Amino acid sequence: MKQLWVFLLFLSPLGAIADVWLPAIFSNDMVLQQQSSVTVWGWAQPGEKVKVTGSWLGESINTVTNENAVWKLTITTPKAGGPHTLSIEGRNKIVLQNVMVGEVWLCAGQSNMEWSAEHGVKDAKAELPTAYNANIRFFKMPKLTAETPQTDTKGKWAICDSSTLKRFSAVGYFFGKKLTQSLNVPIGLIDVAWGGSYIESWIPEHIVNMFPNTRISAETMIPSKGWPRQAGYIYNGMVAPITPFNIAGALWYQGESNRHFPSTYYQLMHLLVDTWRGAWQKDFPFYYVQIAPFNYRDSTEFKAPAVREMQTRAMDIRNSGMIVVTDLVDNLNDIHPAYKREVGNRLAGWALAETYGQKTGNYRSPQYRSWQVEGNKAWVTFDWAESGLIAKGNTELAEFEIAGSDHVFHKAKAKIVKGNQVEVTSDKVSQPVAVRFAFRDTPVPNLFNKEGLPAIPFRTDDWKLGK
Repeated sequence: MKQLWVFLLFLSPLGAIADVWLPAIFSNDMVLQQQSSVTVWGWAQPGEKVKVTGSWLGESINTVTNENAVWKLTITTPKAGGPHTLSIEGRNKIVLQNVMVGEVWLCAGQSNMEWSAEHGVKDAKAELPTAYNANIRFFKMPKLTAETPQTDTKGKWAICDSSTLKRFSAVGYFFGKKLTQSLNVPIGLIDVAWGGSYIESWIPEHIVNMFPNTRISAETMIPSKGWPRQAGYIYNGMVAPITPFNIAGALWYQGESNRHFPSTYYQLMHLLVDTWRGAWQKDFPFYYVQIAPFNYRDSTEFKAPAVREMQTRAMDIRNSGMIVVTDLVDNLNDIHPAYKREVGNRLAGWALAETYGQKTGNYRSPQYRSWQVEGNKAWVTFDWAESGLIAKGNTELAEFEIAGSDHVFHKAKAKIVKGNQVEVTSDKVSQPVAVRFAFRDTPVPNLFNKEGLPAIPFRTDDWKLGK
């Protein structure tokens, strides 16, 4: 009887279906992307007229709900500022209060993006007593999956304070804090991270299955009770519902779980970015974190270094950038480094320089360009070291290895000989044929540029990895 009553209520013109409804991504305290076209959408009675009014607009924008009970329209937003109101009116009226206009960023990935003060991130915990900042707004999405793409999600916007920060992505927070300090605009952060998740879960299943290698990677994901083991399920539940919502860009910190099939990670990253940009219909910037050193206890298989190598290769994705965190690990036996402030700051360095055009100095890590051999010496040249390279701590350079024609690597002596060149030698190798740097699970390198950014791990060979 109760089920029949609910059914009749929805059929009635006075029932809930007659009201204008908004997706959860629209709420009080939200942030809209500044100086852009913003889609506002929702549901109402088919044929119902809907009027949207922003307090910054000179007039209302009107539309009519289609036969599928969906309405959608586009409004323009002003320069960053607020607070504003956004009202949506049909048979009922919704007025969203304290709406800010600024820069909106998506924060996605697995546990190192998800980790918060509540999880033990020490520098995030230190922020809690003074966390209140009305210019930083959070949308924390609960973990949701679906077999098909969804049109709505759960959650609501909230102002940054000691309560909301406690459970929010520390990387995202520090990124947002740096941006709002540098740009002096409101920052909206959408946290959709899921610890342990595979990249395949963040890409529509039919896209993953289009290619043999990525399909095999999805089929061989290791079972777990803590995260989905199905391509597309997180995309359907957590990404698809907000793709109409205009964003400035995306942050990504993921890769540890994809050690099961590292050779596909480069292709999967391209698929992820291309799919997301297609869904948003926007070529937004995509900045990501190379996975940190950790003792996986399978070092002879080189799975983690192989993932890092694929992440470095993925820097060829247009409008993208990668940060390196080999120096930000406090415990090599903990997959979750306890400090995230510098991770967020380095991501912000890319955004400030590339997205917002601020001259902040060199924001890129030194990257292997080329190498040449002179006798028993290998000379390695780096890009993004125009001001010079340094050995942190003024000690001998660590983590360089060199091999001869027998393909056996030996610990090498390395020294900086020019501004952006390193000389690598070993008494055990008379004719070098390959050089590797920080190419293992738990590297502790000390090669930096003078701006304090660690060099990207690399290898010059393409030899088969593993036992």
